[in-house]
Amino acid sequence: MPHLDADVLVIGAGAAGMYAAIAAANAGADVLLVDKSIVGRGGATIMAQMTVAAALNQDGDDGWLKHHRDTLKAGRGLCNEELSEILCKEAPDRIRELDAWKVGWARREDGKINGVMAPGHSVPRCVYVDFLNTGPAVARTMRVKVSRTKGVRRVSGLSVREIVVHEGRAIGAVAVNVDDGQVVTIAAKAVVMAAGGLTKLFRRNSASANMGGDAYAIALRAGASLLDMEFPQFFPIGHLAPRLVGMDPIMWDPFRYKLGGRLLNGNMDEFLENYGFSDGGKYTATRDETAYAIVRENEAGRGSPAGGAYLSFTHVPEAELRRAFGPVIDLLAENGIDLTQNAVEVAPIAHYHMGGIRVDGEMATDVPGLYAAGEAVGGANGANRLSGNAIPEAFVFGERAGRFAAAMAAGRALVWEEAAAAPALALIGEIDARAEAGGTGPTATIGELWFEVQEMMWEKVGLMRDEASLTAALERLREIRTNDLATVPLSPGHAHNTTVEDWFDLRNAVEVAECIALAALNRRESRGAHQRLDYTATDPEFDRNQVLRLSGTEIVADWVPVVHTDTSLEEVA
Repeated sequence: MPHLDADVLVIGAGAAGMYAAIAAANAGADVLLVDKSIVGRGGATIMAQMTVAAALNQDGDDGWLKHHRDTLKAGRGLCNEELSEILCKEAPDRIRELDAWKVGWARREDGKINGVMAPGHSVPRCVYVDFLNTGPAVARTMRVKVSRTKGVRRVSGLSVREIVVHEGRAIGAVAVNVDDGQVVTIAAKAVVMAAGGLTKLFRRNSASANMGGDAYAIALRAGASLLDMEFPQFFPIGHLAPRLVGMDPIMWDPFRYKLGGRLLNGNMDEFLENYGFSDGGKYTATRDETAYAIVRENEAGRGSPAGGAYLSFTHVPEAELRRAFGPVIDLLAENGIDLTQNAVEVAPIAHYHMGGIRVDGEMATDVPGLYAAGEAVGGANGANRLSGNAIPEAFVFGERAGRFAAAMAAGRALVWEEAAAAPALALIGEIDARAEAGGTGPTATIGELWFEVQEMMWEKVGLMRDEASLTAALERLREIRTNDLATVPLSPGHAHNTTVEDWFDLRNAVEVAECIALAALNRRESRGAHQRLDYTATDPEFDRNQVLRLSGTEIVADWVPVVHTDTSLEEVA
């Protein structure tokens, strides 16, 4: 059995993981950066197309306090203010650092980095590379930086099954090489979990294939607490119809704000202001507000034919459309979409998760030696994330997690305890043996169970929830976790055995889905991205965060006060 040693193990190689690896190595640590796909090409970052929020204050009209104020307002009273402050204070430094690494931020005519307006922001502060290439450009730049950073070893195709904990401290991980099924053990003085994201759990999603909640489930089983799990975010204007091939479903957002695309109901009327959201053609309504309004219009029978809303650019001159969309206009034409003549249909789509692993300002979890970064972290965004905050969150929290993990590792000896890894190794052996036995079982296939979970999460735990739907989802998820996973048929073979890999993925997904449903059931109010049909008002009693942890095999919940700081926002203009 191969064994690897490192000062700092970083799990997940999107922007947060790569930043953590770079920061840890720069602090003198020997770093092992692993990803279940290809390092630097998986996760959420490479899928991001749009803007990055940072108060660069190039014209003297912005500052981190304004960004912080906007973030807290969007978060509906549940933001961990310490984490939000860190995010908003340090985002400009990370943007300038990426600029020095030649990411290629778009420039104004005066040579300064260009900042544009985005929903929920009070000033134009969201930077970009170009409107459909920001994420890929960031990922490419960071891949190059990682490759040139001394002290970072990269391993692709390594799927972490469990974090190994000995005497209450994280000491490494057990993983599997997805190419040949070989088990790999890893000893590390500190571990950074940066494989966040869970939007694959929902039928309509903008996720890459490996965004199934691994980070949350693995951290939960290691003893970490999860926070705000009831708050997945739904991007309001994901593409719905006509059919769109080869393009990202969330591509419309930047053009809506850049060109003044009109969001219309099935009667071709603008409707956001009917719900008290002051959009007024400026498109500043936040994501939770817009998604809520679209769903309500459909419930009232005023939706578009496919069940969403119309997004229209027909009022924009063709020359301006071509100037803004560039070659994208031709790709749209290949899909039969003529924006000069017809509106497209859009609808909410699962896009991000506000909740995640509970950390302090150093990105340390409840488990000594275990850190978290990026979308794996919960708390900074409260009940609703401000547009553009996801990528700087990856930068800022990744850098901090790597730096503090390296500092922790510098004062520790490397420890590996085979007995602590035994349960994980035994489970891997058990599932491999089941796969080798082959045959059919009495339950659905892995693929069918995955589809059932996605459909159930969309219909019962999605944008609009109530006690009946959440209770039904919880019961079925627990049944899948305790019964179906134990009997689902698997295919033999070790090399690229997708049914075995899918079994472990589904195990993680079901545990995380149960966390979401349980937390949503417990929060008997509507707030931000969490909307209850049976509790439609926001209730001050729930001005607190919900924490989940594992007790034996049971997921249990508790409530904790929101973290506030002494920072005053009263005089922020």
